[in-house]
Amino acid sequence: MNINLTMLMQAAVFVALIIFCAKLIWPPLMRAIEARQKEIADGLAAAEQGKKDLSAAEKRIEEMLLKARTQAQDIVSQGERQKVESVEKGRTEAREEAARIVAAARAEVEQEFSRAKEKLRDQVAELAVAGAAKILEREVDPKTHAALLTALKQQL
Repeated sequence: MNINLTMLMQAAVFVALIIFCAKLIWPPLMRAIEARQKEIADGLAAAEQGKKDLSAAEKRIEEMLLKARTQAQDIVSQGERQKVESVEKGRTEAREEAARIVAAARAEVEQEFSRAKEKLRDQVAELAVAGAAKILEREVDPKTHAALLTALKQQL
């Protein structure tokens, strides 16, 4: 193999090109590659952090939903309890009102009964006086006396 000047010149140009690339082109290219690698690493780290944040947010949402469900159940049970209490209170008030009405009606019946008794006594007294007056007007005869008593009994 013959090494001639052309080949030596080509080798010298090739070495010069390598030195030129190593000094002027390679450092900015490596900086750009490293910056891109750093951006990709940062992006992957941010994505991982985003996944962690998403997972934490989902846990918080689950906790909040559980808390909201618990509160809703408490509110519903409290409403049920208040409903039962108000129904029971209404029943108690209705019973008390019914007892007052019955007591008032009994008192009124007793008053009416007392008035009727008084009226009846007055009427009996008047009839007794009237009967006595009729007996005294006539002579005392057992047959007449018995007839008057029978008439008085029928009037009473």
